[in-house]
Amino acid sequence: MVRDPVADEETPTLTTVLDALDDEDCRSIVSVLAEPMTANEISEASGVPLSTTYRKLELLTDSSLLYEGVEVRSDGQHASRYAIDFEEVVIALDEAREFEVDIAHRARSPDQRLENLWSEIRKET
Repeated sequence: MVRDPVADEETPTLTTVLDALDDEDCRSIVSVLAEPMTANEISEASGVPLSTTYRKLELLTDSSLLYEGVEVRSDGQHASRYAIDFEEVVIALDEAREFEVDIAHRARSPDQRLENLWSEIRKET
């Protein structure tokens, strides 16, 4: 299932982000993502079992730390590809002295914007 690009604009909770950052498998996945990869490619490169990789990819995308796009193939079979979607994560105290999280996202490439458009079209059909 492809993530809703509009939902990506929502700020995740501090707990969700900290859970992802505190998870060794999530950190292993982030460390191998030099370029967009499928779940199978990530599992092979990171050594994290595929079933675990899917769960960790969900946690990382829920945390807005990864971007999930769609690779459109000419044979009609489409695959999700994941890429790092942040430059930095800042945890700070707000005016009420409560922790808040701010994620500085990377600029989306034209290909990623096209993937978002494709995702929206797929939802409508």
